[in-house]
Amino acid sequence: MVIQAGLRFRYSGLFLSLLTVCPVSIHGQATGITSQIPDAPQVSLMVLAQQGATVIPNNAGQTATTQAEKAAPGQYPRLTQSGAENLAIKNNPRVSVARLLALAQHQVVRETRAAELPTGTASITAEDAENASRISAGSLTASRLFEHAGAGGGFTQLLTDFGRTRNLVVSSKLQEKAQNASALASTDDIVLATDQAFFNALQAQALLKVAEQNVSTRQTTEAQVSEMTKNKLKSTLDLSFAEVNLSQAKLLLLDAQNNVDSTMAALDAVLGLDRQETYDLVLDDPTLKAPPTDADQLLQLAFQQRPDLEALNLSQQAAVKFSRAQRDQMLPSIGAAGTVGSVPIRPPQYYLNNWWGAIGVNVNIPVFNGFLYSAQAKEASIRAQAASEQTRDLRDRIVRDVRTAWLASNTTYQRVAVTDELLREANLALKLAQSRYQLGLSSIVELSQAQFQQTDAAIGNTDAQYQYRLALSTLNYQIGATP
Repeated sequence: MVIQAGLRFRYSGLFLSLLTVCPVSIHGQATGITSQIPDAPQVSLMVLAQQGATVIPNNAGQTATTQAEKAAPGQYPRLTQSGAENLAIKNNPRVSVARLLALAQHQVVRETRAAELPTGTASITAEDAENASRISAGSLTASRLFEHAGAGGGFTQLLTDFGRTRNLVVSSKLQEKAQNASALASTDDIVLATDQAFFNALQAQALLKVAEQNVSTRQTTEAQVSEMTKNKLKSTLDLSFAEVNLSQAKLLLLDAQNNVDSTMAALDAVLGLDRQETYDLVLDDPTLKAPPTDADQLLQLAFQQRPDLEALNLSQQAAVKFSRAQRDQMLPSIGAAGTVGSVPIRPPQYYLNNWWGAIGVNVNIPVFNGFLYSAQAKEASIRAQAASEQTRDLRDRIVRDVRTAWLASNTTYQRVAVTDELLREANLALKLAQSRYQLGLSSIVELSQAQFQQTDAAIGNTDAQYQYRLALSTLNYQIGATP
């Protein structure tokens, strides 16, 4: 994370400058100091980021529970992880686009199936002509024209084209199913993006609390060291280091605040909001659960549940059906046609009856069209093979991504326990450093180093817990288990 890197960089620079300026320990000028340096801030992720009890398991199966106080109600609207996911699914335009494309594909199915249904037309014609005049150019469906008025209709019906239209209909239906699966895949993408933005914003808020506590502690330390310097109990060098530490803490606070604002803006964007909104982010379940233990079982779930894999499978099947339809163009097609009508106004000497009607069967046999149909059939067959290879490529990437996500979740889970232990040790080391400094047994350099290590441990613990939650969300996405 940006804030984590910034915190570590600034504190590392401070520590190196301390070692450069003061390579040897400089002790206080008096012992038995009654003024107390403030205790190390007890930083806990759930205390800072949400309201509720938190259970954090370590790699030995033990838990550490932290009780948090509820924030003042009404300041910002509360938003849970599931609430953010539902809001993103409802508002994000990418989800709407995918669903609209699925609806459009359904109309393509109806368009293709129209070839199997009869086609009917109705006509009303009135003609004023010089009776029995000959046509010398063009055509009006007769060689001689008569003054008349009539109405009629006709129909055509495909009897068989030996499977071509049927294959086109099946291909369109498979494409519709594939588009529906792609819409689900787009929804899963948005859910993962929402989880990433949610955890980033929640982590930024937690790190802001760390920075605020750090500034508060450094301000108290600087005030007390300043007072002791006035009383000749500490040197001006101690005061200089305390002031440098306070300035560094304020810079960290500015970076942390900027990171909170930017991550909240990113969350607003993925939620589909066109305005700035700030939320009080709360986790649905504050407990951290162990990751799955069987990677092979996760792979099987991914093959069964991944909507993008299902979409490619359906697209490949549709391509096969389409290639068969293109091949069937070279077969004959048989259709029926009929017409019927009446001519109530007509010259009686030229029309024996006032109605007409006919029905017939037509057979179209393709003979030669410059190898067009054979080339189209070959193209469709090659594209079907390419779709099959794309499906195989996605399966290979799913195997890689699932295993990578599983390994990442296990690693980050172990980091939670390690960083939690590191934070406890850093808190203890800071208390001891404070005691030594109060007794004049160490310099401000040792105290500053202990403060840096404690802050860095707090940042690492916060980062580890949220990175583990994000790793679990990524693993759920890779196996197709997102809501």
